[in-house]
Amino acid sequence: MSKAFTKEPDDEQEEDSDVPAAGLPSGAPNYLTPSGYAALTAELQQLLKVERPKTVEIVSWAASNGDRSENGDYIYGKRRLREIDRRLRFLTKRLAIAQVVDPAAQAGNDQVFFGATVCIEDGHSGPQTYRIVGVDETHLGAHHISWISPMARALIKSREGDTVTVQSPSGPREVTVISVRYTDEPQQPVG
Repeated sequence: MSKAFTKEPDDEQEEDSDVPAAGLPSGAPNYLTPSGYAALTAELQQLLKVERPKTVEIVSWAASNGDRSENGDYIYGKRRLREIDRRLRFLTKRLAIAQVVDPAAQAGNDQVFFGATVCIEDGHSGPQTYRIVGVDETHLGAHHISWISPMARALIKSREGDTVTVQSPSGPREVTVISVRYTDEPQQPVG
């Protein structure tokens, strides 16, 4: 049978199994920095107030043009609407369980906790700086690592001058904590 004669269901079943806690260990809180929370909230508002209404308008215009089975604007618009709705559900659930932790409250602390910006050295390469952030704020290009990553787990509770063992894909790696600082730096766009 030709694809032209198959009907795509309008109310396609969507998988919500990954929505409530994708990337979070079971029962773990969804820690976010204030800037990460603001970024997720801004994305939610952008989708809700700008993207979704614009897409609904396109879909209703395309539907008024008649034959929906070969109407690319209609088919793409419905698909985009499902993607937006899926992301809205994900963001709503993630923000509902979010626990905002302000790194600035840790100022003056030399021990590594959530929100810390940590400079480390391993003896093989130069100093590297990582910021420990929430799962939804991870951005490897900016060296923002999740608090559940192997590097962050090894660094948590260490102090300046401590040497810790990090389990990496290439095997155990010894790193020394050079400095720890706490600031709530603006995040890259999340999502």
